[in-house]
Amino acid sequence: MTKKIALLFAGQGAQTPGMGKDLREKSESARRLFQQADGILGYPLSQIAFEGPEEELTKTVNCQPALYVHGLACLAALREEMGDFPIQAAAGLSLGEFTAHAAAGTFSFETGLRLVAKRARFMQEACEETEGAMAAMIGADESVVRDLASETDVDIANLNSPGQVVISGESSKVALAVSLASEHGIRRAMMLNVAGAYHSRLMQSAYLKLGEELELTPLDPPKTPVICNVDARPVKELREIRDSLREQVTSTVRWVESLECLLDQEHCDLFIELGPGGVLAGLLQRTRKGTAAVSIGDVPSLAAGVVKLKATA
Repeated sequence: MTKKIALLFAGQGAQTPGMGKDLREKSESARRLFQQADGILGYPLSQIAFEGPEEELTKTVNCQPALYVHGLACLAALREEMGDFPIQAAAGLSLGEFTAHAAAGTFSFETGLRLVAKRARFMQEACEETEGAMAAMIGADESVVRDLASETDVDIANLNSPGQVVISGESSKVALAVSLASEHGIRRAMMLNVAGAYHSRLMQSAYLKLGEELELTPLDPPKTPVICNVDARPVKELREIRDSLREQVTSTVRWVESLECLLDQEHCDLFIELGPGGVLAGLLQRTRKGTAAVSIGDVPSLAAGVVKLKATA
């Protein structure tokens, strides 16, 4: 394949009941990963992913490991169809950064799953210990949202695409920011249906606990460059990988800059999104319109993706 391929992995919020079920039935590699995950975790994660209910899958302790397994199952199913094609670089949105590292060989499937499960538990505990919220600011420059965030004492959680910024912090302060958004010229502001204030200072307890786990987790230098959320650059040394995975819990996800790094520094010209839906492909188009992208999350999208990928080979 002559294209330089970037892999993109979904983050929390992309989950949907039924994800992975048809892949499990079609792909032996995907089936094996789901079975391994249930055994590693000691509970039927695959059943929660396949059957729901939605409120159970949406819980942080379930959706993060479920998305991790699903992303890697999508990749495994794709490789059954396409062979072990070369990857130029990889990135993932928040939780997806861990999936990207597993795909790049930074840690094994099992090691990554255990780490993600602990991350999810730490973040859920932080949500329960605080009263946090998040809100999306649509149709505003980053500088405008930063001014509003400073005024209301909240944090910038995500820079998702040009004109789409997510804020995070104490519930009352986020609500205040939403109420003041129009006065700052922000076209639309909406509260998000999330359990807490991810990527903000309210995740400090998770930051500390995850940092301790990362120090104990065996890592290898990634075989493929992985772009970190915190600095939007490739991380290669084990120290910087541990630091970046810890810091992203409380820091801004610089997704626009991460995509720009893949495009302009890694020179990727074909993007494969692995996860439910096509949110990341949509953010890519808003960042750099016309960039070739394929989204794979189930058997129909896998079949369509294989046709497109073979046509661009």
